[in-house]
Order: sequence, then structure tokens, then C-alpha cells
Amino acid sequence: MQGFRRRLPSLTSLVVLEAVARHLSFTKAAGELGVTQAAVSRQIHALEQELGFALFRRLHRRVELTERGRILAGVLSQSFSLIDQTIANVRAQSEEDELVIGATVAFTQLWLLPRISAFRRLHPSTKIRLITQDTPIDLERDMVDVAIRYGDGVWPDGRSVFLCEDELFPVCSPSYAAGCRLPETADELLDHTLLDYDSANPGWIGWKEWLAAFSAARPGRPVLRLSYYTDVIHAAVAGHGIALGWNCLVEDLLQQGRLRRVTDLHLRTRGAYFVVVPSRESLKPSAQAFVAWLGAHLEGKAAGPERRL
Repeated sequence: MQGFRRRLPSLTSLVVLEAVARHLSFTKAAGELGVTQAAVSRQIHALEQELGFALFRRLHRRVELTERGRILAGVLSQSFSLIDQTIANVRAQSEEDELVIGATVAFTQLWLLPRISAFRRLHPSTKIRLITQDTPIDLERDMVDVAIRYGDGVWPDGRSVFLCEDELFPVCSPSYAAGCRLPETADELLDHTLLDYDSANPGWIGWKEWLAAFSAARPGRPVLRLSYYTDVIHAAVAGHGIALGWNCLVEDLLQQGRLRRVTDLHLRTRGAYFVVVPSRESLKPSAQAFVAWLGAHLEGKAAGPERRL
């Protein structure tokens, strides 16, 4: 069996063909390749002579591909792209791997940081960089490998992988519970200090929406409003009032006994947690491992709802 070198034209001429076909211009291809227009013309002419058919039709001040030229140029474009991506992936594996993760302040502080050491033990050679902010992270612009988001799963900068739904229920500290009669209905919650904050995420549920789902009829006393959801949870732990606990985010605090559920009322929303990955390329191995690890830890967290928005 003959090797490729004996059966294929020169690689240089094929690279030139791909560039000319992409630009449909000998001059622009020459500029990209850093050679003269005459050198490009000679390469294409020699390639046509070797192949035995024309690749381009030379028209007035422009060129266009022949049918055979179009077929060959298309295969070359796909093949060069695959080679380029493969080399980039292999090169990345030989370098120190850094996994860039984007998430909200609440998810990072309340869920991810308490567990990230478990992932690091499984993948000790992977460097991790966390980008934590509540404003949306653009996966393309910010060069993030994975982002954890709450919403409907549709975002223009990447493709989404479902993680889990969540449910909301009132929580307070044991000290707060010891100092008052805890409410049993949604209306009775309005007699207490309710801790809340303003979220930029349209899918995030606050007290107003949660109480409406349970048809609370009476006007409530003013809530204590804070800047971040993490502040709300810290205030609840300190005994300042009752907060809405997102099950995935307050699970550790409930198990530690620093928070407790106030009532059996709970609400499941239409939104869910997703891990979002860039659509620009295939995931590198460390990102694939992190997505699988997230799914294993979050799958099936929320139980059946009593109400749903």
C-alpha cells in the first residue's frame, strides 16, 4: 500500500487551495499566507496540472470554484479544521490544565466551595479558577470552560446540560425558632421578619412570588432586604428572621443544624440548574470530568412539590 506522500499533491499547494477557495481571491489568499499573488497563482496552476482538471474559473477581476474544486476545497477545509482542533487539544493536555468555572456568588459560596475539594482529590493535576459574579458571564468573551446557571436552559452563548430542579421553603435559625411561635401557614409567615433581596435573575423567586403561590391574603410587615442571597442566609443563621431556603443551597446548613425548616410548605419552580458549556468547541477533559461530577452530586436533589409556579 502506497503512503499518502506518494499519492497526494504537496501539502503547500493544498493549503494554498483552501485559502483561495475561502477568500475566492488570489490576492487575499496571498496576504493571509504571506506570499506574493504570483506565488499563489503558480501553486494553483501546478496543482491543476497535477490533478488534471481545473479548480477555478478565472473571470474578470474574480475567480470562482469549479464543481470539482468546490468538492475538494470543502474536504480540505473540514480536514484542516479537524487537524487544528486535534493539535490544540493534544497541546493542551501536555500543558498544565486550568479549569475555569463561572457561577453566582450564592452557588459558589453555599454549594461549590464546600465540595470543590472532593473534585480536586479526584483530579489533583487540574488547576481551578472560579469566576464568581451575579451578573451574567459571557462564555465566549470571558473564556469560561463551564458556567453553572439557574433558568430555563436557553442561553445564546452556549449549550446547556440539565443538572436538577430545586424547591424553596422557609428556614430560620434554631435561636429564632426558640424565641417565637413558628408559623404553620403562609398567612402566619407575614407576622414575622422576612429576609429578602433583589435578584437580577428573572427566574429567581422572592417572598412576594412564594407567598402568592400559597394564596397568602394579608399584607405583611416590611421585610429586611439585603444585597445578596448569601447575606440573606447569613442573616437567617444569625437569627434575624426567616429566609427562603433553596434546597440545594441550604442543604449543608440544614444538616449542620445551623438552619431549620419553618413549615412543611415548599414550592418547586419551573426553572432548574444547568451547567452551560461554550458552543465554540468540544469540551476539554477536565471540563468533561467536572460536568459529570456536578451531575452525580446534583441529580435528583429536589423532592416532589407542594406548589409549582
